Amino acid sequence: MHASMAGRFLMTHDVSDLCIGKPPLRWLPPSSTVAHALAELDGGGPDAAVAVWDGAAAKGPADVAGRVRMADVLLFLCADGAGGNNIASPAAALQATLADLLAAAGTEAPPVRRVEPHASVLEAVDALLGGAQTLVVPIQDKTRRAAMCWLTVEDVVRFFLGSIALFSPTASCSVSDLGVVRPATAFSVAATDDALSAVVRAGLAMHASVAVVSGRRLEGEISASTLSSLDAPVAAAAFTVLSAGELASFVDSGRARQEAALRVVRSRLHRRNLHGMLDLLDGNDPLSPSSSSTSSSPFSSSSSSEDDDDDEENNQAPPYSTSQACRNGLWSKGRRAAREPITCRRGSSLVAMMAQAVTHRVTQVWVVDDDDQLLGVVGFLDVLRVLRRHLLAAPPAPI
Repeated sequence: MHASMAGRFLMTHDVSDLCIGKPPLRWLPPSSTVAHALAELDGGGPDAAVAVWDGAAAKGPADVAGRVRMADVLLFLCADGAGGNNIASPAAALQATLADLLAAAGTEAPPVRRVEPHASVLEAVDALLGGAQTLVVPIQDKTRRAAMCWLTVEDVVRFFLGSIALFSPTASCSVSDLGVVRPATAFSVAATDDALSAVVRAGLAMHASVAVVSGRRLEGEISASTLSSLDAPVAAAAFTVLSAGELASFVDSGRARQEAALRVVRSRLHRRNLHGMLDLLDGNDPLSPSSSSTSSSPFSSSSSSEDDDDDEENNQAPPYSTSQACRNGLWSKGRRAAREPITCRRGSSLVAMMAQAVTHRVTQVWVVDDDDQLLGVVGFLDVLRVLRRHLLAAPPAPI
């Protein structure tokens, strides 16, 4: 289809077309505590998010101060050094305000921009390409006062995929020919590196996935959505002391392997004198029948430090193997099936990559060769950028 026809398609569809059936976003004022946000996020699934908003119906572009997901809470609880010492006192960090959390994230926190429901889809695309990580749209429903809904890059890509014939022949070209395969260096970490490495922190802060590699071989990934499959205290404790490979394996493993890994987590926390994180873990152990200190769980607070030391020496964290978890059909906390990272080849068409990502509810697809060597990554923003460039031949408007 000629670029001008595709342009008219984008200009004649309103943002409201993408918001049909969307529920109002959940929000909390900036003065709410991190613990309040955690309660709102718990059980909300991999896409759960809370808006930091005062609920006012102001018309300015900065109505919503930020978007908080489980990964943001984990990063805040595990902050140390210049980012604070929350890792030593996570219980105190839970009582900090959401304003404190957003301030700690600083410039790493992706912005939220308001877009009016009558704006064109093209305007939404330009806002996302211009730096907005998420959009908020007022819901046109007189029964809701000052209600808004989220509009994400996934929503826009899904909308385009439903009208993919309009983007021929661009959508049929390979991701390599279109030049959308980016180097994965900034989005990958060695399996033996700390889970709290700068690469993982930066990736999660931007709500992006991080590839876990052995050499150049793709072994797994760490993402905001996979971490949300765990209760926050367990995820924070594991995040603090496990390697990137161990953490990815932990998320994608079943109860027995998680129990073995948690014994190692407790031992490492004890060795590093992170007693505050231990207390948080002991009081919120989702794998035990009860969260009380009298629980018979093998990693409850009744375990002695001597037992923990034995666990560290004799029960190392299970070696990283997402593939094995997938073959066994294991589940993490009973919420999601363990799966390998979603991948494509250089020769995969853009539409095939889009369909893969939408089907598996991911925003990035890793590009690998026949030996699973990591070659690069294609994200949804790359998709929007190439479609806009090829069909409209105009630069995005800055926000």
